[in-house]
Amino acid sequence: MKLKLIPAAVLYAVMVIPTASQAADKLNVLCAADNDWCEVMRNAFEKETKVEVSMVRKSAGEIFAQIRAEASNPKTDIWFGGTGDPHLQAAEQGLTEEYKSPALAQLYPWAQKQAEQSKYRTVGIYLGVLGIGYNTELLAKKKVTAPACWKDLIKPEFAGEVQMANPNASGTAYTAIATLVQVFGEEEAFKYLKALHKNINNYPRSGVAPVKAVARGETLTSVSFIHDVVTEAQANFPVKSAAPCEGTGYEIGSLSIVKGARNMDAAKKFVDWALTPKAQKIGQDNKQYQIPSNAGTPVPSEP
Repeated sequence: MKLKLIPAAVLYAVMVIPTASQAADKLNVLCAADNDWCEVMRNAFEKETKVEVSMVRKSAGEIFAQIRAEASNPKTDIWFGGTGDPHLQAAEQGLTEEYKSPALAQLYPWAQKQAEQSKYRTVGIYLGVLGIGYNTELLAKKKVTAPACWKDLIKPEFAGEVQMANPNASGTAYTAIATLVQVFGEEEAFKYLKALHKNINNYPRSGVAPVKAVARGETLTSVSFIHDVVTEAQANFPVKSAAPCEGTGYEIGSLSIVKGARNMDAAKKFVDWALTPKAQKIGQDNKQYQIPSNAGTPVPSEP
């Protein structure tokens, strides 16, 4: 009887081939949304899909810079959240992947337009309106009238009492500058920013940091998205918001797959999931009051 011998190298290869249960999908995400929202979303996606997610929270500007720096050797699969402008810039520079999710037809027109403008290299996931946040207790203590207009923030009574995020890092601050240029015109907008600078006590790197400082009583006012002010009010901090009388702008928070993502299948799975009403409701459940992009997501009338 002849025995058929299997070479040791072949036998070893057979032994180490991973089974389906052994090879877990992985996903690397950079998240520009609120940290609590990022964490809950990661846990929900892992639980539902069994994909192992590594998630880091950074501002939109920092994420854009990282993705651009890593373009030749991408380490990130998904960029979630943050204002749409840097997402569109990344799309234009070929840093993000074209993908048409089956969920696109369920989205509001503004979210679909974001996808079309980027040649389907990014997609809108929420919408937020820019405004002013202020601490009502400090306002009463200092006997100052609540700000209702952009030009109120450059008045002497707000000297050293305003915070706005750093435009070099924050998509919120970028939106603020773009808004002021559109409201006042470029020349007047930069005159305004120069005057505003005299009243600003800090330029945090995160767009949400100024309103959190307002909530803690560290500063009187902030340039913030109104939904972030609502979040602090729902946490029982003495804050209110104002939509500036001269007019204001808005953001379309976006979602992108990084070009050359190492975990492309898992990245597409995440996009499809993130665009569902179930996934988008996670933001509201964690007191994030942006308008979700899926028309089927229930929106509370009074957050």
